[in-house]
Amino acid sequence: MKASIAAAGRPRIAIQSGLQQFMAFGSLILLIIVFSLASSSFFHFSNIVGILLSTAVTGVLALGSTFVIVTGGIDLSVGTVMTLSSVMTGVFITMWGWPIEVGIVGGLLTGALCGFISGTAVARLGIPPFIATLAMMMIAKGLSLVISGTKPVYFTNTPAFSKISLGSVLDIPNAVFIYFGAAIVGGILLSRTIVGRYNFAIGSNEEATRLSGVNVRFWKIVIYTITGLFTGLAGILMASRLNSAQPALGMGYELEAIAAVVIGGTSLSGGKGTIVGTVIGALIMSVLTNGLRILSVPQEWQTVVVGLVILLAVYVDILRRKKA
Repeated sequence: MKASIAAAGRPRIAIQSGLQQFMAFGSLILLIIVFSLASSSFFHFSNIVGILLSTAVTGVLALGSTFVIVTGGIDLSVGTVMTLSSVMTGVFITMWGWPIEVGIVGGLLTGALCGFISGTAVARLGIPPFIATLAMMMIAKGLSLVISGTKPVYFTNTPAFSKISLGSVLDIPNAVFIYFGAAIVGGILLSRTIVGRYNFAIGSNEEATRLSGVNVRFWKIVIYTITGLFTGLAGILMASRLNSAQPALGMGYELEAIAAVVIGGTSLSGGKGTIVGTVIGALIMSVLTNGLRILSVPQEWQTVVVGLVILLAVYVDILRRKKA
C-alpha cells in the first residue's frame, strides 16, 4: 500500500517535470545568447568560471531547499543556518584546534541539527513551516553573533581550508565540482530512494500518505534534516571561499535559494520538482545577475529585474497548478 501511494502519479509528474526542465533550460540558453551578443566579455572562460563559482553556494542551498519545498513546506532559515555552520566550523578548527576534516564534519552536523530542530517543530509540534523556520532563522542569526562575538572568524592559520573552494582542477575551482557532486547526490536521494518517494507523496497528498501507513512525521523530520545538511555544506563552501566565517552574512540567501528552486520548476504547493531543475534555476539566477553587471546595469535595477523574474516564475507555477 505504501509503495502504491508513493508511486501513484509518478509517470505524469515525470512528464510535467521534463517539460518544466526543458522550459527552464531553454530560458538559460536564451539568456546566454542574449548576453553573449550584448557583450563580448560575457562568453569568456574566466567569466563562465566566475558564474559557476558564484552559483556554488546559493546552488547548494537551493538543492537542500528543494527537498522541503517538494513536501509543500518552506525553510526560511537556510541563509542564517549557513552562517551559523560556517561560524561553528571556524570555532572547531581555529579555536578548538580540531583537524580540518573533523571541523568540516562538525559544520555539517551543525546544519543538520538546525534542520532536525526545525523539522521536529513542524512535524511534532504542528508549527507551520513558515513560523518554525522563521524562528530558527532568528535563533541561528543570534547564535552566530554571540558565538563569534560579532567578529569574523578567520582561517589564516589553516591555509588548506581555503582550497576546499578555491583550489582548482584545470582552472575550475573545487567549489564547482563540489556543487555538481552535491547535485548528483541530491538527485539520487530525491528520485531513487525511499526518502524521495515519500517526499513526493507527502507533497502530493499528506493525509492520504498518512492514511496509507507512512510515518509522515518521521519522514518530515528526515527531510528537514537533509536540508540542514546541504545548508551546512553551503556554509563550509562560503567560509572556505572567503577564508573566514562572517557572522553578519546569510540574510537574503534563503530568498535566492527559494527563487532558484521555483525558477527550476519546483511547485511551491509541493509534490513536483527535480534537482536538475534546481541546478538550472540557480544557473539562471547567476547568469542573469552576471550579465546585468557586465552591462553596467545599476545594482538597484538588478534587484528589480531578479524580483520580476521570481514573480514570473511563481505566476507560471500558479498557471501550471490551475491546469493540473
